[in-house]
Amino acid sequence: MLLFCVFYNIVLILAAIILLPVILIALTFVPKFRACFWTKLGFYQGIKLDSKKETIFFHAVSVGEVNAIETLVKKTRETLPNANIVLSTTTRTGQEIAKKKLSSTVDAITYFPFDFFFSVMSFLNTVKPDKMIIAETEIWPDFVCIAKQKQIPTYIVNGRLSPHSYKGYKNFSFFFKPVLAQYEGILMQTQGDMERILDVGAPAQITKVMGNLKYDIYPTMDQNQITELAENLQLNNAKMIAAASTHKGEDEIILKTFCNLKKQYKDLKLLIAPRHPERYDSVENFLKETGLKYGRRSKNETFQNNDIIMLDTMGELMKMFSICHFAFIGGSFSNTGGHNPLEANIWGKPVLSGDCVFNFKDIYEFLTKTDAAKLSSSQEELEKDMEKLLSDEEFYNKACIDTQKIFEQNRGAVDFVINELKK
Repeated sequence: MLLFCVFYNIVLILAAIILLPVILIALTFVPKFRACFWTKLGFYQGIKLDSKKETIFFHAVSVGEVNAIETLVKKTRETLPNANIVLSTTTRTGQEIAKKKLSSTVDAITYFPFDFFFSVMSFLNTVKPDKMIIAETEIWPDFVCIAKQKQIPTYIVNGRLSPHSYKGYKNFSFFFKPVLAQYEGILMQTQGDMERILDVGAPAQITKVMGNLKYDIYPTMDQNQITELAENLQLNNAKMIAAASTHKGEDEIILKTFCNLKKQYKDLKLLIAPRHPERYDSVENFLKETGLKYGRRSKNETFQNNDIIMLDTMGELMKMFSICHFAFIGGSFSNTGGHNPLEANIWGKPVLSGDCVFNFKDIYEFLTKTDAAKLSSSQEELEKDMEKLLSDEEFYNKACIDTQKIFEQNRGAVDFVINELKK
């Protein structure tokens, strides 16, 4: 394994040297890259922990992973009230959501290091974790190998390996097999995920099915808070469609569908939440082209005099699902592989998506056995599916009930992980 790590670091450093001009340009012209670059390189300052306490470290790449492990982190705090808990993310948006949701739960929030041996050593020497929990299938050879040398147990939790990603991993199983052997535990979401990671090279004795942490989420607002939010947006009992995490090419589909439905349902409203903040201005241009009145959430504009509100703020999407009639989940018409539908389902709201959802294939297979979710293969089919949820009250009510049953039948992943960590 030592020779493997030496070879890996040589390749990594050579790649960094070759890409140095690109890195320097990014440091000069991309503020968000510059903002966390030095931290990730190994300059971890401002992390102050009680050295006498056990330290548990969690890593979540971005927004989706932070949302997934939120309940697990909070349950860990309940179980180990005297431990230090540190959380890292890779992206800036993940960092922002982590601070909003978990700053009062954890002792420190920082960035995950680049996978250079000196960056990893700096991070581990600063944080001094006793256990490390990596959300989903984040595999960084230097990080896990150095942790193994330091005898720090490292776990993959809520792991997933889609059939699409599996092909790439399988081609490089000679690379991943020795790395996967360094983990203390590899806990995958489903039987299919486990079988695929085993075929890539994960040791059978440490690989288990844990379920999906995403089913262990709970509504974060009570009915009074939901009513207050609806009043704040001045919905006035109008039906609202939430189009969440839309990607390039999907905004046009959603807006065309909405405009067609608006002809029949005059009071219908739309909340559109582009996935990436850098697309807000281009999406606004599409909104102008509809001829409908629109506003931006960042300007505190409401549905009082607008048909459409663009959600251009961070950390509010989850609660917006509580006041929608149903949700469209993006990334599903753009070959991205879809996003998590359960964040809308938890509020008892049905979900519609395009049919490209390989990132959440197992979840959608389960949801679409009922009316909790429906996959549409085209804009025309999506419009028909939306129209049915708007016009057929009996069908809509059944779909809402189906969403609640999904969680009742699948919760338990958080307790599974806590029990594994106790062992």
